[in-house]
Amino acid sequence: MLALYPDRVNPGERSGFRRVRSNRNLTTAKVNASFDEGQKKYMRAMRTEGFSGYKDLKLVDIPKPAVSDGRVLVRITAAGVTPLDYTILSGQYHLAKAPLVLGNEGAGVVEEGGGTNFPVGSRVMFTRQYGASEDGTYSEWLAARQENLCLIPDNIEDVSAAGIPVAYLTAQMTLSLAGFAKGKTVLSPAIGGSVGNAVTQLARAQGAKHAISTTTNHAKAQQARYLGFDEVIDLSEEKLSAGVRRITEGYGADIVIDAIGGEILSEPLGTLAMGGSLTTLGYSEGRKATIDVTDLIWKRASMKSFSLFAQPPAAYAEAWDTIIPLLRSGAVKPIVSKTFPLAQAADALRYLVEGRPFGRVILKI
Repeated sequence: MLALYPDRVNPGERSGFRRVRSNRNLTTAKVNASFDEGQKKYMRAMRTEGFSGYKDLKLVDIPKPAVSDGRVLVRITAAGVTPLDYTILSGQYHLAKAPLVLGNEGAGVVEEGGGTNFPVGSRVMFTRQYGASEDGTYSEWLAARQENLCLIPDNIEDVSAAGIPVAYLTAQMTLSLAGFAKGKTVLSPAIGGSVGNAVTQLARAQGAKHAISTTTNHAKAQQARYLGFDEVIDLSEEKLSAGVRRITEGYGADIVIDAIGGEILSEPLGTLAMGGSLTTLGYSEGRKATIDVTDLIWKRASMKSFSLFAQPPAAYAEAWDTIIPLLRSGAVKPIVSKTFPLAQAADALRYLVEGRPFGRVILKI
């Protein structure tokens, strides 16, 4: 009888009582499932509610992005913290509209919509105008355009990959546009900064005769030499012009790529070799500079500008084709100074701007 009716009492149990399966666990499971399903519709993000500084950056719950044509849902694992993020947060980027999730570069895992080029589970890194004209990578998910994605080499961790796109794409494109070739001499100030470091690494890896950078900090100069950057001019001990003359034996720099701007811009301009060129692309030290036009005229030199977001898709693809093999081989190695959790994005930006670290600052999501 007990075999035919398993819900009846077992031997030894009191007669008249039956073991009844409780619905409490089932009800709880349904509630949890409903809660989990609801949670999946939202995500955490660091969003700026205005453009008056760090205090405007808030941790919020916002709708998780949906996949649409040409978009790929990426679960963000790490986000690069860039000077542009601070420029936007401080109200110096007129195209940005609040509220806005910051972050214009990042790394993550494809969850949906990547097709055969980026199957589910693929590790990708990317940049474009995320965090500027649309919500960015300071978030748990982002619907990125497929054409912006690049597969991360197996030997590169996500934290390192998150800081690669902006700096290394900028560096490679500016080198190409300046006519870089093996045997050229390149100067890119600020070895501890993202672009200065990336230009120096890429130029050296591609056969530059000299790949020169600078620092105003003696400790950074020592750190640079320890890391293998042996053509860094310590500006606390030597003037830029004197350092370039010493390293190049009086020749000068064929290519200068400057991401600093301000009055500092005039100094590297004066180091140009005959027929050289200077590309300016940043203004962390200010928007105004005074130059000596004879540095251009007498040397038959040129001066140009660069904006990463204005480059065509073909330029991105060409740059990645150069950068990825160098990352795989270890000829180029991204440097991360410090990581912060997502909720401390304001502290991360402050550290980048005020701490002036050697290497990238990354948010771990």
